[in-house]
Amino acid sequence: MRPVSLLELASYLPGEPVGTEYFLQFQEQDAALADHTMFKAPSFRHQVSRDETPTDMMEKAAHTLAERIGQDALRGVDVVITNSLLPEVPFTGSGAEVAHRLGIRADWVLDAHNGGCASFVHLLRLARVLIGTGQATSALLFNVQNCAGPVMTQPDVRRLPEAVIPGDGCAAAFVAASDESPVLGVQVANRGEYTRDCGLTLSDGRKYWEAGTSQMHVGFTPGKVKDIVERGNRLVPEVVLGLCEQLGLKTDDLDVLITNQPNRMFLEQWRERLSIGPDRHLDTFDRFGNLFGAAVPITLDHGIREGRIKDGSLLMLAGFAHAGDFAGAAAVRWRSKDARA
Repeated sequence: MRPVSLLELASYLPGEPVGTEYFLQFQEQDAALADHTMFKAPSFRHQVSRDETPTDMMEKAAHTLAERIGQDALRGVDVVITNSLLPEVPFTGSGAEVAHRLGIRADWVLDAHNGGCASFVHLLRLARVLIGTGQATSALLFNVQNCAGPVMTQPDVRRLPEAVIPGDGCAAAFVAASDESPVLGVQVANRGEYTRDCGLTLSDGRKYWEAGTSQMHVGFTPGKVKDIVERGNRLVPEVVLGLCEQLGLKTDDLDVLITNQPNRMFLEQWRERLSIGPDRHLDTFDRFGNLFGAAVPITLDHGIREGRIKDGSLLMLAGFAHAGDFAGAAAVRWRSKDARA
C-alpha cells in the first residue's frame, strides 16, 4: 500500500456551553445509578438545536477545514465518509447531501452507521484502504454527535443520570495519499456478541417507529453498566497494545494518546493500564462532555490548536463503541519532520 496521511482536522461545536446546573434541577437523586462513577457529570457540554441537522453540522466543520487546506483540496476529494450518531432520516445518510452542498463530485460516498465512539478509527481505516490501494487519492471524513440536545433534554429523559454526560459536536478530517503525516497502522476488534447490550429504550415497549408518547433513551441498568465498564476498561488497552506490538512499539514510545471521552473513570483506567500519564493523554471531557464518535477527532483538533500536538509526535487514536461491540486503534506520525524535510 502507498503511504496515506491524516493531514488536517477541523471541528464545530454548536451553541454556547451548557453548564451542569441545567440538569441538576431535574435530576432524581434517588435513581439507581445516580451516584455511579460512569455518570459523574462534566462541567460543560454543547447542545445542538432540534432543527440543526447532521449535514448542517458537517457543512460548518467543512468550511473551517477548507480554510486550512484550501477550497480546491476540499472539493477535489474523491471519497466522502460520514458517521452520525442520530441520523436525521432512517433511509439515507448525510454523505451525498453534504458532498452536494460543498461542491464535491466524489466517486465514493459512504455513510457508516457502525463504529460508535470508535468510529473515527473505522472511517480512517476505510479511507486508508481506498487511498492506499490506489482507488482514491483523498478523502473527507465526518463524525457527528447530535443526541445531547434533541434526546437528553426531553422532559422524561433529563431526569436520568445518563442525561448529564453527552455533548454535541462535529469533526471533519482530510486524508490523502502522502507521507507527510502517515497512518502507520490500524487495529480493530469486532465483538458481535455485545451488540444487543446497548440500545434504545422506550418505557411503553413500542418500536421507535410506532406511534406513542414515551421518550427514547438508552436505558442503562446496573447489570448493563457493570458489563460496559468491564469491557471498556479492557478493550481500549487491548487494541492499543495489539497495535503497538504489530508496529514494534511500546507505550513509552507514544507521545500522545487520544481516546473517546465517555467519562473520567474510563480515562483514568486507560491511563493506568497503559502506563500513560495525564500529560500524554488529551482530556476534553470536562469541557465538552461525551462526544461519542466525534470525541477523538474533536479532541485531536483542539490539541493541535492549543499547541499540545508537536510536529513529529507519535499519536495513538483509540476508542470502544456502545457496550463493546467494536474497538479500534490507529497510530499516526503527526506531520513527520522527516517527511516534511
